[in-house]
Amino acid sequence: MLAKTGRFSRQAESRARQRGTVLLIALIVLVAMTLGSIALVRSTDTANLIAGNLAFQQSATLAGDTGIGDAVKWLDDCANNRNGRTVALLDSDSALDGYAAAGSAAANNPAAGESWDAYWLRVIKGTRDRQTSGSPDAAGNRTFYVIDRLCNFAGSPSGGASCTASPVVTTATGNEEEAGSIQLKAASVVYYRITARIEGPRNTVSYVQTMVSM
Repeated sequence: MLAKTGRFSRQAESRARQRGTVLLIALIVLVAMTLGSIALVRSTDTANLIAGNLAFQQSATLAGDTGIGDAVKWLDDCANNRNGRTVALLDSDSALDGYAAAGSAAANNPAAGESWDAYWLRVIKGTRDRQTSGSPDAAGNRTFYVIDRLCNFAGSPSGGASCTASPVVTTATGNEEEAGSIQLKAASVVYYRITARIEGPRNTVSYVQTMVSM
């Protein structure tokens, strides 16, 4: 009987140790599952944040079309003497209208190694930029723009302003007539660079730039 009692005692002790081991393993698995759940939640939150930021960035970029459109309308009004604007405005700088007649690419560009945003805040913001409207749009974006005529000097493009313009075609080549026998002429056009800066929610900043000619 003593031998049997000793065997039963060892078996009971072994079962107790097994139950303790299972409890420890269960706790480790529970901790691992908890950490995995936390990582999954954080990953989901990060993905949602990134998607939201991309949406804000895209919305801001699309809002730049408003600034480009307003700038083109201003140029068109000046070129056609509409809405109180005249062609003469295109020959002189006008900070009020966000316009630089002597806005050559070299003069109105960021310095070497300088970003457009740093250049805008240093030179343009509050002095040359023009806001498209007094309040943000439905998405919370505020759009500003500047127009640079790609000329080295103010004044008439034909009077020494040294503008970047398309060449004037004066001779015919490559047609059925003898080259040079028919004089074709095409008006030279001046190029304008429009830069729009959009400020949106969550400190979103976007830039849109385009070139127009007239």
